[in-house]
Amino acid sequence: MGLWSWVRRRGAREDPRLGAWKHAWTAAAASLDPGAAQHLRDRLNAFGLPDEDVEIEREMLDALEDAVALSTDIARAGLPIVETGHRVVGRDRCHFTAAASMPDEAGQPSGRLLLTSSRAVFVGGAAAISTAWHMVAEARTVERDLLLVRTTGSRVFRFQCNAFSDALRGAIIARGLLRGFHIREAHL
Repeated sequence: MGLWSWVRRRGAREDPRLGAWKHAWTAAAASLDPGAAQHLRDRLNAFGLPDEDVEIEREMLDALEDAVALSTDIARAGLPIVETGHRVVGRDRCHFTAAASMPDEAGQPSGRLLLTSSRAVFVGGAAAISTAWHMVAEARTVERDLLLVRTTGSRVFRFQCNAFSDALRGAIIARGLLRGFHIREAHL
């Protein structure tokens, strides 16, 4: 595809069916219904749109399937443990790590988001940002963003992940840590 075609396509309006599809995907990501991904895949295929017009939606489907599998695994065996040698983890157990950025912070730092047994830590830019789980009221996603809402309501940490899967996985693990899920002994 030429540059001009790409520019024209970027300025074009999104197919309204995709807007409704994304709304259904958001609901499926919240419920983690095991059958939702296949239903959404069938619906997307029925649109008959060119592959380049639904690349993001296909990534969203893969992320949903990954999130459903992770949720099932956590219910069966507890939170995963991720081996990391990162010094900010210290004695904590690490349950999640992903590349992320904080677009709402000065300088919009890029770095790593780590979810440990006691806190969420972002390392990037000039300093590390950390919040203990007892100070987090809620974890949610908005597209590729993982949002951690502080209990005081005065602050929301927004971590922009590189992939939908990272955002969904991070939210599932953060919710597990907030609920105090047991930790599995096997390492991933």
